[in-house]
Amino acid sequence: MKIAVIIARFQTPYLHEGHKQLIDTVSKDYAKLIILLGVSPVMGSRKNPYDYHTREKMIKREYPDVVVLPVSDHPSDRVWSDNLDNLLKSVFPNGQFYLFGSRDSFIPYYTGHFETVELPAHGDYNATELRKQYADKVFDSNDFRAGILYAYYNQYTKVYPTVDVAMFRNNKTELLLGKKANSNTWRFIGGFADPEDESYEAAAQRELFEECGELQVSNMIYETSHRVNDWRYRNEADKIITLLFSCDHLAGEPAANDDIIDVAWFKIENLAQMIADGLINDEHTKMMKLIITKYLKN
Repeated sequence: MKIAVIIARFQTPYLHEGHKQLIDTVSKDYAKLIILLGVSPVMGSRKNPYDYHTREKMIKREYPDVVVLPVSDHPSDRVWSDNLDNLLKSVFPNGQFYLFGSRDSFIPYYTGHFETVELPAHGDYNATELRKQYADKVFDSNDFRAGILYAYYNQYTKVYPTVDVAMFRNNKTELLLGKKANSNTWRFIGGFADPEDESYEAAAQRELFEECGELQVSNMIYETSHRVNDWRYRNEADKIITLLFSCDHLAGEPAANDDIIDVAWFKIENLAQMIADGLINDEHTKMMKLIITKYLKN
């Protein structure tokens, strides 16, 4: 039995005309059509927002006779190809398979045993642009609201990495701290790591410069990490873990910027009393005690 196999992702909110033309063109000359949907190991990303079951239902609604199967991504092209071949043979042991894809599809990476067929593009359709068109649309329907719940509940719980900086001066006898507008307590300078940061050390330096101005500092040295009881996430499954770095101030005058409204230098020997007096942010107390223990001069 000659079986056509389309290998694609169909990561769109609906089957557009390009999808339909592809399915109709391929299926008309074959006894059976299988659509293999690529499954990413990342749950709920911008590039792969829809899980397998959501895409399967979308296809089966308009093409109920099509066989839809998942094929998981793999870092090895050879292993991925073997898994694909084994999946097809397990479903149709006597099938003669022909694998269809576009010019930018799986074909260059496939090393399996079945024949591949490159198809011309079916119209000027771009899945990324189509997702962007719907990314900020809000619909007043129960299905839309239920879909939001489904998306959030079918994600891994996340850890958001932040960085904090203990910047010293005067032979590590003084420490720079900052204060935010929504708090009367002092805290380390810091913030969230960004996907564009090359490292957590780079993120720490970026945050320091954003909140205190362009300074000359020594290299960032890792001190410790721990989960922060951030008020924004206390009732959430997702949490924050921060990484504390230290550096020495070499030149430049720190000035409060961004969401920091004030900065000041404090002697290490006075920090313990500041903690006792409630002047240090609760989220940073544990790290502050480590700094005191490590750097307080006896």
